Amino acid sequence: MIKKISIVILILLVAIQFVPYEKNLSNDQEFNLAKSYNVPDNVQTILKGACNDCHTNQSTYPWYASIEPVGYWINHHIEDGKKHLNFSSFTNLPLRIQNHKFEEIVEMVEEKEMPLESYTYFGLHPEANLTDEERKTLVNWAKDQMAMLAATHPADSLKMKPKPTNP
Repeated sequence: MIKKISIVILILLVAIQFVPYEKNLSNDQEFNLAKSYNVPDNVQTILKGACNDCHTNQSTYPWYASIEPVGYWINHHIEDGKKHLNFSSFTNLPLRIQNHKFEEIVEMVEEKEMPLESYTYFGLHPEANLTDEERKTLVNWAKDQMAMLAATHPADSLKMKPKPTNP
């Protein structure tokens, strides 16, 4: 019985190697963050190393992403990351959401919730292991962008609308 189950599992693992999925390689940058915001070189370096693979339209897939089901898992993480924050389409968002995304960057980086531990496991992405100084640089940059928005736009255009409550 165990032999039959093992054979079925092996067949399934081989079969899924041939089931394609769409990789995050469009590189559409029409509404890129850097088109409207100052992104200094040091911040760009941090974003490139720790954020862009999951938060832009152009991911660099590691060699092991070609082995399924690992590739599906990685691609799911990328799609989920882009759903929450996509620097490639950032300026296409309403100003209040852009401002809120900067608030979320501050919170997630300060709380060390980003980058995800699963991204930095086993030393596979050493550039994503942010130092305290890099975290501070990223947080200060996001706060500066929020301050710039506050100085150049009416306050009510930057406030998130309350979510409707269900009766």
